[in-house]
Amino acid sequence: MITVPAPPPPDQLRADVRARAENRPGVYRMLGPRGEVLYVGKSVRVRTRLLSYFRSPRGDKAAEIVSHTHHVDWEYVPSEFAALLLEMRLILAHRPVYNVQHKRNRAFCFLKLTREAASRVRVAFEVRDDGSWYAGPFRGVGRMREVAREVADLLELRDCAARTPMRFADQLDLFGREETPLCLRADLGRCLAPCAGRCTRTEYRARTEVARRFLLGDAEAPLNRLRQRLEAAAERLQFEYAATLRDRLVRLELARDELAERRGAIDALTFVYQPEALHGDAQVYVVRRGLVSAELTAPCNAHERAQVAARASALFHRAPRDDLRPAQAAEILLLARWFRLHPEEEERVWNSPRGGTARLGRLPLLA
Repeated sequence: MITVPAPPPPDQLRADVRARAENRPGVYRMLGPRGEVLYVGKSVRVRTRLLSYFRSPRGDKAAEIVSHTHHVDWEYVPSEFAALLLEMRLILAHRPVYNVQHKRNRAFCFLKLTREAASRVRVAFEVRDDGSWYAGPFRGVGRMREVAREVADLLELRDCAARTPMRFADQLDLFGREETPLCLRADLGRCLAPCAGRCTRTEYRARTEVARRFLLGDAEAPLNRLRQRLEAAAERLQFEYAATLRDRLVRLELARDELAERRGAIDALTFVYQPEALHGDAQVYVVRRGLVSAELTAPCNAHERAQVAARASALFHRAPRDDLRPAQAAEILLLARWFRLHPEEEERVWNSPRGGTARLGRLPLLA
């Protein structure tokens, strides 16, 4: 039987904080008996913030955290922004039991192409390391679910359960015959029916690639398919059906525009940012499409500034990835929210890849 030692008295932890902590920007961690991270926090005045935990009344979350804490450690950083960035990274790395922020934010969602034999278009609330392709972040879960349905319908992608067995046309030699479709969409010709051997892997993957490009705001194929259906319905004098198709077309065109605008908003998050140093050496952050690509010592003269600019330019011109990984989604949202809450910080942004100071007016789309 493993015995878990009791945490030290709060007075002992408080005395350690009083003796060692300073009022500088930083990030602190509340640790459990085996060194596991229970909570991560940040402050521009670490000492004052930590001491406030020991004044919390019983029943408060802060008092509960202290009652389970065996050790407190912290590290200092030059600025509030640096503290915010480090806090997020530690929360994502350790998933502390008492942290809620950065674990999941249901105000935003992502569009996902699943990693399966025959991919599906889905809505997700977080980006996972599961091999799927993700686009986002987006606001409006209901609207994004509608986009996913429309794209799947127009490109004839499957929307059945993940457990549905796939039997592509190039596998029929193995199975011996074409199967009966497992859904009404296939019977109506609205699904390629990879479950029934009605398409090859290559044919299905080609449609999946069109879906991926559309979700990036960079393809017209789904809209063209809908326009063709609309024209055919009008020629057959099916006016009610044509009106329904027209409404769907308008909704999907709006969605296409929003997808393209989101991509533009992400592109706008490309610049060099030098936050004010509250203590210690100043830093600059090379931000590319919402992600911190490099953290460098702030230049002290024109020569050093030119060196930073050259490093940033090299990073800006690398071929970009068009998918999202788990930590990247959180970082993009953090950058967007920081500049929305601190618009004065735009004055500290420089070296946009388009020349001059970056303009961040599109950020409310993400904030």
